[in-house]
Order: sequence, then structure tokens, then C-alpha cells
Amino acid sequence: MASPATTQTVRPLDTLRFDTSGPPQITSVIADHLRLLGARTDRPAQDGASTGTAAVPDGTPLTGATTLTGGGFDPAHATATWADPASGLVDEATVQAATGIMAVHGRRDGGPRGLGVDYAATATGVLAVQGLLAALVGQARGGAARAVTTGADRAGLLAVSQYLAAAGADEGEAAELAPGGPPFTSADGVLFELETLDPGAWAAFWKALEAPADALRAGWRPFQFRYATACAPFPVALHLTARSHSWERIRRAAAAYGTEVCALRPLAERAAEHDGAAPWSLAPSATGRLTARSHRLPGAAHSGGPLAGLTVLEAGRRIQAPLAAHLLGLLGADVVRIEPPGGDPLRGMPPACSGISARWLALNRGKRAVEIDIKREEDRRRLRELAAGADVFLHNWAPGKAAELGLDAADLARVNPALVYAYTSGWADRIEDAPMGTDFMVQARTGVGEAVRPEDEAPAPSLMTLLDVLGGMLGAEAVLAGLLLRERTGHGVRVDSSLLGAADTLTAPALRRAGRGDNPRRPAGFRLPRPTADGLLAPADADAHAVAAHDLGGLSTAEAVTRLREHGLTATAVTTDLSDLHHDPRFTGSISRDAHGAPAVTDPWSFV
Repeated sequence: MASPATTQTVRPLDTLRFDTSGPPQITSVIADHLRLLGARTDRPAQDGASTGTAAVPDGTPLTGATTLTGGGFDPAHATATWADPASGLVDEATVQAATGIMAVHGRRDGGPRGLGVDYAATATGVLAVQGLLAALVGQARGGAARAVTTGADRAGLLAVSQYLAAAGADEGEAAELAPGGPPFTSADGVLFELETLDPGAWAAFWKALEAPADALRAGWRPFQFRYATACAPFPVALHLTARSHSWERIRRAAAAYGTEVCALRPLAERAAEHDGAAPWSLAPSATGRLTARSHRLPGAAHSGGPLAGLTVLEAGRRIQAPLAAHLLGLLGADVVRIEPPGGDPLRGMPPACSGISARWLALNRGKRAVEIDIKREEDRRRLRELAAGADVFLHNWAPGKAAELGLDAADLARVNPALVYAYTSGWADRIEDAPMGTDFMVQARTGVGEAVRPEDEAPAPSLMTLLDVLGGMLGAEAVLAGLLLRERTGHGVRVDSSLLGAADTLTAPALRRAGRGDNPRRPAGFRLPRPTADGLLAPADADAHAVAAHDLGGLSTAEAVTRLREHGLTATAVTTDLSDLHHDPRFTGSISRDAHGAPAVTDPWSFV
């Protein structure tokens, strides 16, 4: 192939063309992202009916195929499936049920519930685009990857990987797994989310609203751990306190005592203000050029993944940036994690496996760690030295922090003009007067709280970290796009991604419905599991109405699945205990144990 460094391009896929077909929930994401990255197509996304791929009886394809051609590259192919056909998982509903997404999302409600958005399909589309970009980066560096396969079952397991790791830990959870959680409701009926990372601010806010002292003390721990447990069994008194005050009074109390509140916005409102921006942005450096340092794959590393031989320097907190770097590591990059003196305190977050937080391992296993105190100039100089030898610098510090420390894109470009500088944020500076850029606040502000619940239920952001996980996936996608753009132009690149981009990607179908004036929400009872004699069963979306006509209460789940199959209907057992996934025959080979004994989800892609 021609040297990509000589190609004149503005976007990483300029001059390339693509063709895609298959399940529309997956391929629409693939097509949207490939277009935004510069690729062109001669036709709209296909439904897969004429591709010869496997399909369920109603004609919906089970497998999608995407091909990228042009630009001096060999053709790159991506196959995206719902799951192994033998698993019986044929669509979003059955994948959510089997992988544990329903179980985690439903913890707040006391039992598994389906997400009203196509979360697994959206994540699968992003993973497929990641695989295509990685294959092209590998080709540009002398690698041999030409085709990648991924699936919604792998995406679903990746989405719950932290919860899965915790379920298989040596000890129990540090906080109770019981129903309950935000949003709160004001006296005038405003549903709202509350956010603070400071227990003092939490206490002061509730004291200002005259909450009982024992309730505000008992409420802090479940509130603090809700990101980890996906539930928050608050004392009822806190909800009653909120209901006794007007929204204006609540807003004043939050502003006075250092907490933030955000009213849940409807999808129609988000659709009206949506600017149509891509979920990430890429800005090639005008001055940075690839140096003589080789970015080619070392001969011995061709089998180590398409990013083998590249170094990612990660300064990430919580989930979003660490997950992005974790995915880059799974693609072969050497990930060096910047941690504060004494190490990342989240290493000790319970529950643990062999003394290390199981959740931390789910995001950070396999990374090398370097302790740096970014408050000290001497240590910041060490970080710049590390960046001088890296290919990617990735962080999710608070807005403005990097510039304050002298570690922004322009600062590091001086020591490494070829660097891909990646920032994963909450809002990407796209929303005026935005609240704190955390998962649940972004869900509240962007209509996700309405999108994930059917129209017979009050809106409520999911307490599963939907946007942190999808935001991490988009962050990795953005870095891969930046690496490919660097290979094609010879310039360093700055890439930005955000939780806002994740929210808009996830709710895109609902926002389109709202924009047309249609009802953007799912109908009553959507993806609600059906009880059996020994558990729960989830029908495929296309079969849900017909399954409702069958009395399954006296049958075991296995018997019910068989009975429905005899009637041409598809359903699957709902996973209720994530610790069972390790031995679930639907996921043979998809879950292993790491060196610390923690459950580990295997790579979401296969390359050939």
C-alpha cells in the first residue's frame, strides 16, 4: 500500500468508501460514525435482507458486514453479530437479558429490567468501528490485520465487567445491594438529580432542607457507592424532605452549600437544542510532524495486536479514561498509568481479589503504573519526559486542569510534536451552564433518564454507569481515529470525546423521533421480563406481544424457552446473579480469571 504519511486528508477516513448491511440497530451506528470520520457510501444503510446472512424468522438479520476500501489501504472488513447463533441471543432484548445488563440496570427497582435504549447494539457498533480503525492503523504500520469480528454479547459483557468482577470477588460489597436511589422530586413536581463528591457538602445541603440528621448520615454511603453498586437505598426521609420544598428552594440550597442539582430534561427539549455535532472532535496539529522515531510495528510484535509497539500514557480517574486506555491495551498498546504518590486510592476500593479492588482490576489490569505528583513541577517535568516518548497521552482531569498544570495539548506538543493528545470530558464545552460532568448528571440533562424507561414509568437515569462505559468506548474510538489521522498526515493530533457525545450517540434514534414530532419513548411494559416458576424470561423484542399470550408461570425457565420455541418464538433466561455468568453456557470462553482471581471479560474483538 502507499505510504499513508503522504496522503492529503483532513479526516482519518477521507478518500475511503464503505458498504454496510445487517441489524439496523448496529449498522446505523457504524454507518453514522464512518461518515463522520470521512468515509463515503453510495447507498443508505441496508437491512441485511439480501446479504445472505443468518436471520431470525421475521427476517431481521443476525449478522452485519461492513467493508472499508480505498485510501491506499487493503480492504478492511468488520463482522458484527448479536451473538454465537448457538446461544439463542438474537436481538437487543435477549442480549441485555443474558449478559446481565437487565440485572444491573434493575437493581434500583428490585429486579431485572430492560433498558429502553439499544445499549448493547450501540456499543457493538462502536466496537466494530474501533476494530476497523485499528486494522487500518495496523496496516499503516506494517501489520497484517484485515478483518475483525465483534458481537453484542461481547459488548454487553464489557459493559457489566466492573459489576461482574465485583460479583466474583473474595469479599462482599461495601454497600448494600437493595432497591432505591435518585431521582428526587420537589414539592412542585420537578424530578432532579443531585451530585457532590464531598460528604460535608452533602450534609450541609440536607441540613439546609431540614432533613433528619440520622437520615442524611445513613444516606451518604449508598449515595457515595451508587456508581459502583448501581443502586442507592436511601432513607425514605430524604425523598420526603425533597418533596417538602420547592425546586427553587432546593436550587438555592445546592448553590449555597457546594452541591449541584439538575432537573431531568425531556428528550424533546434535547432534540430541539441538539447541534448535530459528532461524539468526538479531531484537530491535527499544524506544526507537529512525525519524527524519525519509527512508528512501524516491530517485527516480533505483529501478533501482539494492531497497536503493538505503541505507548499510551494515561492519567485517568474513575471509569471513562481508564476504560478507554484499557481498550487500547487490549488492542496491543503498552499502557502506562499515571497515579498519585502512594498509588491510585481506588486500588483499595472493596470488594477485593487478592487484596486489589476487583472493579479497579476490570479497568486497569495489565497496565504499568508510574507514581507522579502533578502538583510538583519536578514531577510534571517527569511526566513531560514520559510524554516525549509516548504515542498517546490520555486524561480526564477537570476542565482547565491540564492548562493550569502546563500539560495541555500545546504544552506537550512542544516535547512531542507527533503526540495524539486525548481528553475525555463530561460536556466538551458544548452546553452552557452545564452541571458537573458526571454520568448521572449528564443522563439527567440530556434526556437519557426519559429514554431508558418506558412511557408508563417516571423518567429516571439508570444507576448503571451507562455513559461512563460508552464514553470510554468513544474515547478509545477517538484515539484510534487520531492515530490513523497521524499515520495518514504525519501530524500530531488532538482528540476530544465526552459523556455528552455518549448520551447523544445512545439516544440518537429517540432524538430523531422527537425531532419529527413523534413520541420518542418506548411503549408501556417495554422489555419487562416475564416470570417463570424458577426465574425470569426475556422474549425477543419482535416476539414480546405474542409471548404475552402464553401462560408461563407454571413452567421452569428452560421449559418455557422450549415451549415458546415450538411456537416459533424466541426468548432467553434472564441473568439475575452476575456470578453465574462465569459458568453460563451462552458465554463459553468469554469470561476468564485474571492473575488475582478476578473475573475478566475477554477481548471484544477477534482479528485475522
